[in-house]
Amino acid sequence: MNPRPAAPTGLRQRKKAQTRRTIQEQALRLFLSKGYENTTVEEIAAAAGVSHMTFFRHFPTKESVVESDDYDPMIVRLIEQRPQEEDPLTALHRALAQGLAAVYATDREALLVRTRLVLRTPALRARVWENQHATERLFADALAARLRTDATLGTRVLAAASLAALTTALTHWVDSDGTEDLPSLVDQVFLVLRSGNFS
Repeated sequence: MNPRPAAPTGLRQRKKAQTRRTIQEQALRLFLSKGYENTTVEEIAAAAGVSHMTFFRHFPTKESVVESDDYDPMIVRLIEQRPQEEDPLTALHRALAQGLAAVYATDREALLVRTRLVLRTPALRARVWENQHATERLFADALAARLRTDATLGTRVLAAASLAALTTALTHWVDSDGTEDLPSLVDQVFLVLRSGNFS
């Protein structure tokens, strides 16, 4: 079982993935130095050494360069791979913890920058609900797939509650300026969900 997104195969796919990563890295660098609102797509493309059109082949909007990642498909795979005897909350917690550990180990700074941008930029924050709604459905369907059933209201509530808990952990992490340990925060919020102790 591999918690990292599958590596692209073939030279063409690897080049596309590298171009996409370069665009995203340069965008984050410019957003940090100039601010999100003050950075144009043209500036990002120039910094990445690609054309304006190449940017849009990889990212349909400026917002998507911050929002786009491979995390959801990775977490869905990890949920589906959890043992069937695990209860759904444990399966979600462990899948998220495993996926997050892989991201945290390799892309911690990028994750911190992206999360800070989303939380502190009105244009991006307004899209959180739409993105979380889509992720909630993916996670609920993955929970159901483990048991070879259809998603129910219960699995959707569990997926939504887990995402809200994860968002709270991420917000707390950003508020600490990344000084707290994010995997530990995720464990803490799931412990609160499981215990029902909200004090």
